[in-house]
Amino acid sequence: MLRRPIVLLAALVAAVLLVPPALAALVHVRVEGKTQTIFGPTEPRVSGSNALDVLDAAARRGEFYYHVQQASFGRYVDQIGLYPAAGQAGWVFKVDGVSPPVGADQVALKDGDHVLWYWAEFGPAGGPPTLVLKRTARGCYAATGQDDQGRARVPRGTVVHADGRSIPAPAGRVCLKRHRGLVWATAPGAVRSNRLS
Repeated sequence: MLRRPIVLLAALVAAVLLVPPALAALVHVRVEGKTQTIFGPTEPRVSGSNALDVLDAAARRGEFYYHVQQASFGRYVDQIGLYPAAGQAGWVFKVDGVSPPVGADQVALKDGDHVLWYWAEFGPAGGPPTLVLKRTARGCYAATGQDDQGRARVPRGTVVHADGRSIPAPAGRVCLKRHRGLVWATAPGAVRSNRLS
């Protein structure tokens, strides 16, 4: 009679050990530093179940340093690369263009999400817009800046860069006759865009 409870207990233990933790999603990631792109200008895919896991995967792949600090409100990233957070400046993230209202380790990701970690200096209007570059047609690109809620508008002074040239794009759009290499956008006070070929 004792054999049956032992078999049931063994089956239960095996089931608990074989249940995988939260499933990881395959997501696109980019890390924009204070002065340059730290990782993933073309937004490669990595796996992770939350935004902190994705940062860890990117750091391992790109061999860059980051630090997480425990605070009364939870865990937060207080340094990536050379720059530690201080005062009104530090490291924040967006998922699909939106700043989640929870910590990076609390954001559940799904396949295909875009995770952006970036250096931000906050002012009265909040954080900087993050630029997103999209291809609209062969050789044509559109750049927009997303605020923390994901609302898009074209920032003043938007410039598209290709082949060592800087092309003003006041409406955020530009068509290039021919180019080689990657194309990206910048604007004063905004986070650099992703890069496209």
